[in-house]
Amino acid sequence: MHLFKIVAAVAALASGTEAAVRQLPKPASCSGVANFRYQYKLESGWSAMKIAGGLKQVRTIVWDTEGNMLVSQNTRGISVHTFGDNGCINSTAMLISGNQINHGLSITPDGKTLYASSETTLWSWAYDPLTRKISNQKTIVRGMSTGIHSSRTVAVVPQQPNLVLLQVGSNSNFDMASQQPGTGRAIIKIFDASKAPSNGFNYNTEGEVYGYGLRNEIGFTADPNGVFWGVENSGDDFARTENGQRRDIHIDNPAEKLNNLGDPLTVRNAWYGYPTCFSVWNPANFPNSNLKTGSHFVVSPNSSYNDATCNGRAVPPRLTFQAHSAPIANTFDSDAKNMYVTFHGSWNRQPATGFKVVQIPFTKLPNGTYEPVAPADSMTGYKDIFSAPNPGSCTANGLTMSNCFRLTAAAWDPAGRGLFVGSDNSAEGEIYVLTPN
Repeated sequence: MHLFKIVAAVAALASGTEAAVRQLPKPASCSGVANFRYQYKLESGWSAMKIAGGLKQVRTIVWDTEGNMLVSQNTRGISVHTFGDNGCINSTAMLISGNQINHGLSITPDGKTLYASSETTLWSWAYDPLTRKISNQKTIVRGMSTGIHSSRTVAVVPQQPNLVLLQVGSNSNFDMASQQPGTGRAIIKIFDASKAPSNGFNYNTEGEVYGYGLRNEIGFTADPNGVFWGVENSGDDFARTENGQRRDIHIDNPAEKLNNLGDPLTVRNAWYGYPTCFSVWNPANFPNSNLKTGSHFVVSPNSSYNDATCNGRAVPPRLTFQAHSAPIANTFDSDAKNMYVTFHGSWNRQPATGFKVVQIPFTKLPNGTYEPVAPADSMTGYKDIFSAPNPGSCTANGLTMSNCFRLTAAAWDPAGRGLFVGSDNSAEGEIYVLTPN
């Protein structure tokens, strides 16, 4: 049984925020903010500036109804930043301090309830955007599994803001136990925060399954219809065994994914393939097959479970990205003509890839739904707009150490300055503004 009745969709969070927030100029520079720590290149028609530095591992950015910027800083907490008439930050304060906070951050459309997570727990607070104060901390969900993927993404459902989506990734490259949703891994679940018991829901045994078979769906965002789109980090070090022959395919496969996760008011128990079905990026690694970019494949096909099995059962990605790009966050611009995705960057590919922000053109179809312009089998359905000058030379020594920025947060500014992007490089947490000219 669903947790709620289906209700009419309301305006998405971004649209509601834009209507209330005063517009601000994009400054050429801001006093006291150092230069970009790392070199970059831009697509023609874009400009970039650094608006904040000296932060710690920026992971997620959200906006309140007054246009204040809330930032999740891994192992430090959540900071809140106000802006002056010149568009620069004029005050910064720690809203929530604590080394457990690591990634997840979301706010209700009315700006009155804030959610944040650690690896194991989701909390809520009453929030006042005028005073930028919190109160009444509650535990909403507890008992999330620990493992190699420690980030937990949370998102409020804009059509029914008492509902939250909460994600847990796999605990290994091939987490075979996650085939069963009851493990509470490689999954997104839905919880009604208004009905949380005093000690919080148990993640594994309570809530409802929105989608599973999602190896690490670390970013997801709603389009104007309230349909969520997720970006998925796929596996590493892959080989394909076929007819007794083992072939290393890991440089260009499996693909990272853009998944249409559907409307959380209606979709339940959708299966996206992990840990047995993966998506093709480069079909050249699959000779003597009819697989295309975006098709599902298995690593060791046999007569009872093969590529056709996966393509008949698992929800296919709507678009795919180059293997090992490591998409972290995604967001739409104000009219949903484009989606933007930050790529954290690869450790399992030579030469490296990622370390950039890409733009995916979207269109609104005659039936009112939103879709990428490119077909599902496209390898050119997105373009770079901001990147390291030579991503192939970027290092990835650990999760946040690199000689390049490690791009994370993505949030379109309701005050009209452009796309705010975070970097969690351990040398310096930074926030940039990318603006179309």
